[in-house]
Amino acid sequence: MKALFDISFTRFIAPSIAKIVYLLVMVVIGISYFTFVILSFQQNAFLGILVLVVIGPIFSILYLVLARVGLESLIAAIRTAENTGELVRRGATGVGAVPPPSYPPYRPDARG
Repeated sequence: MKALFDISFTRFIAPSIAKIVYLLVMVVIGISYFTFVILSFQQNAFLGILVLVVIGPIFSILYLVLARVGLESLIAAIRTAENTGELVRRGATGVGAVPPPSYPPYRPDARG
């Protein structure tokens, strides 16, 4: 809860609320699917069956995948930022520091 009111933005809250957001997305998708099935059955029985069996599941799974990928991308970016901050905090000679590669530098004028 402290991270929510951190005006210096030193802590990320997205990883802690990602589960809640994903659960809410699943509930909204389920309610929307159910609503569209009912509305399509009111229009026509064939349309209702089509939405119930084919169209509804395809769109529901598509939106669920998009929400999941979006949340995973956000979490991956935040973890990358946290890990980069940790590496900067340790410094170049700190414990666990990785030495730079020992290949020759790129020279555009060299032919070879």
